[in-house]
Amino acid sequence: MTTETEIIRLTPAARGQVATLLEQRGEEGLGLRLSVSGGGCSGLGYALDFTRQEPDDHVMECEEGFRVFVDPKSLLYLRTMQVDYEGGLQGKGFTFDNPNAQNTCGCGESFSV
Repeated sequence: MTTETEIIRLTPAARGQVATLLEQRGEEGLGLRLSVSGGGCSGLGYALDFTRQEPDDHVMECEEGFRVFVDPKSLLYLRTMQVDYEGGLQGKGFTFDNPNAQNTCGCGESFSV
């Protein structure tokens, strides 16, 4: 396990939404897992889930009291990425700004390197 202060940047809006969703789940020890999976229009897709920490995870502590987990393979693609949240009637939900991506699809949920 590696603990880092900021491996991925979550905007205040994203941190607030994650904290709210985790509070609604009401399970101790859960954190936000960010990962990469195969698929999507551009070859790789972003995955968000609420899980518990795995032994090899890189861990980021958020001031809102939750942790972000990233497995070593996904970290290669996600390091320095920014996650934002856009709510409201026309909001897109979670959005990703990944400087490691060479191409992204129109929906913003998949990428290639």
